[in-house]
Parts: sequence; structure tokens; C-alpha cells
Amino acid sequence: MDSLEATIHYTFSNPLLLEEALTHPSLARETKRTRFDNQRLEHLGDAVIQLILTDELFHLFPQFGEGPLTKLRSRLVSREALCQLAGKITLGSFLFLGKGELSSGGRERPSNLADALEALVGAIYLDGGLESARQFIFANFREFIEKIVAQPEEMNPKGELQEFLQAIAPSSPSYRLIGQEGPDHLKSFLVEVTWEGIILGQGSGRSKQEAEINAAAEALRERRWEK
Repeated sequence: MDSLEATIHYTFSNPLLLEEALTHPSLARETKRTRFDNQRLEHLGDAVIQLILTDELFHLFPQFGEGPLTKLRSRLVSREALCQLAGKITLGSFLFLGKGELSSGGRERPSNLADALEALVGAIYLDGGLESARQFIFANFREFIEKIVAQPEEMNPKGELQEFLQAIAPSSPSYRLIGQEGPDHLKSFLVEVTWEGIILGQGSGRSKQEAEINAAAEALRERRWEK
């Protein structure tokens, strides 16, 4: 386990926490240590990851509401993402598995890897506190966070804007084409979005739809309905 600690750049004060985080329930059942497996730490680690990443996304995307922030967080904590991170630190090779689980490919099973990563975060949190868990998460999630910052492709600015405004008043924002230029094969459109008599933003694009999306994105950034 020393090599795992070297890989994750964290040394446990209580090595039993690390052992527990790596112990699959199948081994706990075989050894009759039914209370010594990683399920409780997995539950805790999931909550710690959610808190730390929610806080990070909250500050990275001040223009986004609850729905889009939840979608972004879901991308970060998806089983696929957790498995990739577990693979990055070769976590599967350190798992303690029962004979049946081991013989059936348990070291590569996505659910085992994702659960173990969450349990590892829970163990770090108990051993070193929230800041130690935060450092581990950012060291390993940074690449995923940077991808989201560069391209939050699951965002829907028009839908988000409508959801935001209809929480204030029942009327929907309206989009109006206010200009276009260029030849047919290279035309650029300019769209304005208004709501309750307020000009919220403008956006341009190669199509009317793209211009509307960009206008909605500007409206979310400027939040002129609050001024």
C-alpha cells in the first residue's frame, strides 16, 4: 500500500482506513469481517466529492442556476469519470477481493473501481480532513474540470434563461432578429433577447439559432433583469 500512497501523494496516519477503503464486500463476507468493507466509506466519499465539486462549479459558473450546475457535476462524478480516475492511479491492483470476485475480473469491474475511488476519498477525509480530500480531488479531477470550463457542452443557455426568468414571472423571453450581413453562404445573424420590456442581451452567429443561443448566454452573464 506504500506504492499507492506514493501515487496519490498522501500518507495515512491511520493505515486501517486505507485498508478498509480497499476492501471489497466479497472479501469481508469470506473473512467474516462483515463490518470491515468499503461500503460505508464509499457513502461518505461520495458526499465529500459532491460537496467539493459543487463548491468549485458554483464559483466557476456564477451565471448558471441549479439545473445546469447539477448537470455539470453529474459529468464529473459519473461512473465513467470515476473509473478513469481509478485507472489513473491503478486502484484496481490494490483492491482486496474475495476469491469469486477476483476470478470473475473484479479488479477491472467499473462498479468496483468507482466505489473504491469514492471510498478512498472518504478515507482521506476521515484521516486528514476536508482540505486533504480537496487536494486529492483537485489533483485528480483537474483535467475533467478544465474540459468542462473549456466546453460546458451540456449547457442550454436558452432553456436556462427561460427557467430562470419564469421563476420570477410567467412570461417567456422573446428573440428578435435585428440584423444580418454577408453573402448567403457566409451570412451572420444578430439577435436581441428581451423580457418584460428589458433588453437582456444580444448575440451573433452563423445561424439564427446560434445567434439566439449566444444572446441567451450574454443575458445570463449580464443578468440585467436584476438591475
